Amino acid sequence: MPTELPYAADAEDSLSYDELQVLRLQYQKEVSQSHITVQTKFNYAWGLIKSPKREHQVEGVGLLQDIYRNEAVRRRECLYYLALGYYKMGNYEEAKSFVDRLLEKEPTNLQAQSLNNLIEDKATRDGYIGMAIAGGAAAVGALLLTSLVRRAVRK
Repeated sequence: MPTELPYAADAEDSLSYDELQVLRLQYQKEVSQSHITVQTKFNYAWGLIKSPKREHQVEGVGLLQDIYRNEAVRRRECLYYLALGYYKMGNYEEAKSFVDRLLEKEPTNLQAQSLNNLIEDKATRDGYIGMAIAGGAAAVGALLLTSLVRRAVRK
């Protein structure tokens, strides 16, 4: 039995500018007609989430949150992409919250398990980096304080 989970490819893959533009134009067309279908909104949000640009990801998460709140039958499919969007934006706590909700409903969902592992690994790695930076800053602060105290004692 393989131990490798299927990779959450959406975490790294982006749409081309032209592919995103197709989704954007359809969304804008429906906005101008004052009738946006849930599917068009979802497709555009999905494309935005897959963008490497943070402002696109933020917009995509906003659209998905709107669908999640207002379309009960679409909540399950929003969970993965909300988790993915928050992951790509570096908000691992929110990402974990959404992927956990999905795994509660579908504990054998291999793609969700893979995304969960990515979230946990990245959060741990960033936590270690943050601790190293904080430790380094504390060491520099201690050296500066020691230097200042020595100067004051000499005077």
